Amino acid sequence: MTERYLPLYRKYRPQTFLDLIGQENIVKAFSNAIKLGKIAHAYLLCGPRGTGKTSSARILAKSLNCEQGPTLTPCGKCPSCLDIINSNPIDVIEIDAASNRKVEDARNILEKIQFVPVHGRYKIYIIDEVHMLTTEAFNTLLKTLEEPPENVIFILATTEPHKVLDTIISRCQRFDFRRITNDDIVKRLKYISEQENINISDEALNTIARSSAGGMRDSLALLDQISVADTEKQISPDDVNELLGRLSYDVLFEIGSCILNSDTQNSLIILDKIYNKGNEPLQIITNLIQFFRNMLVVKNCTDLNIAIELTQLSEQNIKKLKEQAQNIEIEQMIYIIERLSFYSKEIKETTNRYLWLELCIMELSSNTKYASFAQLIERVEQLEAGSSQPMPAVMSSAPVKYNRIADAPQQIKEQKTAPAVQKTKISDENPAPPEIKEPREAIHEEREEAVESALQHAPSGDTAANWQGVLQNIESVPSRMFFYNLSKPVTITPEEITVVFGKDIFVRQAKEESKLMPLKKAALAFFSVPDIKITIRLGSHEEMEAAKPVVNFEKKNEVKSVRTQADEEKENAEYLEETLKPKEKKISPADYSDQAKMILDVFNGKIID
Repeated sequence: MTERYLPLYRKYRPQTFLDLIGQENIVKAFSNAIKLGKIAHAYLLCGPRGTGKTSSARILAKSLNCEQGPTLTPCGKCPSCLDIINSNPIDVIEIDAASNRKVEDARNILEKIQFVPVHGRYKIYIIDEVHMLTTEAFNTLLKTLEEPPENVIFILATTEPHKVLDTIISRCQRFDFRRITNDDIVKRLKYISEQENINISDEALNTIARSSAGGMRDSLALLDQISVADTEKQISPDDVNELLGRLSYDVLFEIGSCILNSDTQNSLIILDKIYNKGNEPLQIITNLIQFFRNMLVVKNCTDLNIAIELTQLSEQNIKKLKEQAQNIEIEQMIYIIERLSFYSKEIKETTNRYLWLELCIMELSSNTKYASFAQLIERVEQLEAGSSQPMPAVMSSAPVKYNRIADAPQQIKEQKTAPAVQKTKISDENPAPPEIKEPREAIHEEREEAVESALQHAPSGDTAANWQGVLQNIESVPSRMFFYNLSKPVTITPEEITVVFGKDIFVRQAKEESKLMPLKKAALAFFSVPDIKITIRLGSHEEMEAAKPVVNFEKKNEVKSVRTQADEEKENAEYLEETLKPKEKKISPADYSDQAKMILDVFNGKIID
């Protein structure tokens, strides 16, 4: 019976720290910890897939439990090393957290953790994909993970450390594995190819390394797969691209040339040939994004070596890309990449993917001939130079009819913004017409001017002067008018302010935060003190007997009418009623229901009461 074939990623799994590729900082940290005897009770290994997390955990376990150890070079022949190599769960127990994620599994670990190791010095638990454990399982391990027995070590491995509880992370020494560089992957693949007698070119190895996204295991699995594809000739990058379902660079150059030359017909013909060969639309559009990205890099790099390093392409393909990029602007390439990225998102979510791929190619082929920014700027400058005279406004004298519901909001808006008629006299010194304002805004400004004028002519005296200063510091005009018109100051000092009102309703309103806070803020600003006591109460008849100056709300340059106390009280009551009156919410036609809109449409936009 023939021996069972062992995949390359298992056959060439690192057995010592010297075999680890691309993780020099972690190898140095583990080596120093073993040399100095500073072995932690728990480790957390984080990083992308295929970067050596589980292999590092096994190497650390072998280094600690080897008969010749702790050592950096385990023998691999003692019972402890053989148990780890053959995955026998005696002293080193590997647990898959994805299938053992419940709290019962965590309790099972705690039950067996008290047993002493059989062959080695330590009992080591390697928990892979630890982020899959439930919160209850994490909490079960929490106390034991912090203070395990002296001969127990936990090594946790995960690709998603953000899903691990912070309380777990804080009890472990964390090591972050980085993606392996393409150069390191190519060197390792070249060594394995020589050992396995695989006839493959260096460019093909570069293609495999770029496709693995920094994972050594993925690279070895792809090399293992491509090694049996064709044993009669050397494996080329086209063979790798065909295995991956990717487009060759000759095809990419051809379809890219059609897009840049606005040849829509040939673009669709090439696309149909590519699709009939079995290439998926998402893979095609991904290859095009990478192609134009490389073109953008080549156009911005003057040094050939830098361009080769950034794109990982051959010198021949770099020169070909440079020639193709001569007649295209950087903005045009960025636009193409943006549109390809947009369509890639649409293709992922749709069922008819080929249709969206065709739309993408047709749009790019049709729009590139207008993408020259230099030509656009030149045309805009010519248009601006030829249109120096302003365009006359075209107005129609025909009446506008609103027969559609869509036109109703504009009609209402025009009616709302119609200028209000204001009774303002124009003096000889200022013959210019007054500024048109909203009625509410005009009333607001009139009242503010009137209050300011009244405060300036307030009676003299310490109490009156202090009260005048406090009122002037109130920012809210309605609050300022409320206290000026309805209240009577009794005590105005930096320590205390006492204000009285003639009715209970005004006392309750004055004690509300919307009125009290502006008054207190104004008093603090006027007296420049950190705090002040404010008392608001109902005043007696004697306290309210002295009337305050009448506030004139009429505009300047108009004849002032003679006002009585009754007129003042009436106006104050009307103003308070208007201020305290709940504002009605106006409903625009845009807020109507569908039924109301249909009725409006039937009756030509007229509402029938």
